[in-house]
Amino acid sequence: MQSRASAPRLPAPVLRSRISFVMLAMFSAMASLYVAGRLWQDSQNRVYLIKELDRRTGQGKSAISVDETLKVVACRHQHKRLASLEMELAAARQDGFVGKYSSETNGNHTRKRILAVIGIVTGLGRKNNRDAIRKSWLPTGAALEKLEEEKGVIVRFVIGRSANRGDSMDRAVDDENMLTKDFVVLDDHVEASEDISKKTKAFFVHAANTWDAEFYVKVNDDVYINIDGLGAVLSTYWDKPRAYIGCMKSGEVFSELGHKWYEPDWWKFGDGKSYFRHASGETVVVSRALAQFISINRAILRTYAHDDITVGSWFIGLDVEHVHEGKLCCSSWSSGAVCAAV
Repeated sequence: MQSRASAPRLPAPVLRSRISFVMLAMFSAMASLYVAGRLWQDSQNRVYLIKELDRRTGQGKSAISVDETLKVVACRHQHKRLASLEMELAAARQDGFVGKYSSETNGNHTRKRILAVIGIVTGLGRKNNRDAIRKSWLPTGAALEKLEEEKGVIVRFVIGRSANRGDSMDRAVDDENMLTKDFVVLDDHVEASEDISKKTKAFFVHAANTWDAEFYVKVNDDVYINIDGLGAVLSTYWDKPRAYIGCMKSGEVFSELGHKWYEPDWWKFGDGKSYFRHASGETVVVSRALAQFISINRAILRTYAHDDITVGSWFIGLDVEHVHEGKLCCSSWSSGAVCAAV
């Protein structure tokens, strides 16, 4: 009998090649699983980040780092714009395409996108200043509504409440507002000359949460504004999403008690006692992203004795573009200026 023929053996190089191929395939599969797992984990982290932001901001706390906060703000802004564009596209399909960048659609009503919200910081007992503004550059009644609809500019006087809640000064403001309808009344803010910085922060928080605008502007009630000129200036900065705009300056930090510009926290500004660059308080402009940053982090943002220093301090460590705009230097009404302090 003949013995059964043995199976042919593969040459050693071929065998090693097959083993190498199998190992390479296994390695590729494991690498793919690892990469997919990391991508999934990153997506879960971002979902958690947004949920944590929503949860903590509801408690008045800061949830995430400055950089991530601004990223979330930008993401939410893009979602809002996308929704607005989708609504505008739907309306255009019905009525024929008439697209405008500066327009937004709300149902069947189309109006210009809000360019700026201007808050005139005023106080109790300063009705004469408010009346002077109404007689000069701020329209009233139907003209105020027309300003909002046609130019996308909202203007309001910003005021808090009396320390003696409900007294004659409070009632006078309420009566004035019933007639003019041009106030933002900060019910949680008590009027005090030393708390102007807190009121400025409260305005930016309220404005950012109430109106979706490109810019938010704080002015004093002794400043006169050329609204058309201001609109023209702001429109040139649409491409700067993190813009802090104003008449930039620096100056001495005063440590002498009783001085008009005394700063209780003078020691925090170094041995040179010189302020960092900041926008003069007569007119301060911040973009949408910065206003929302203030709103989100309001519980931990420090306030100083002066509101212009306070606002400038919030942006020292951020990736923010400080824009010196000479036309917003309001110390005198010069050629080309859009504001003047009186």
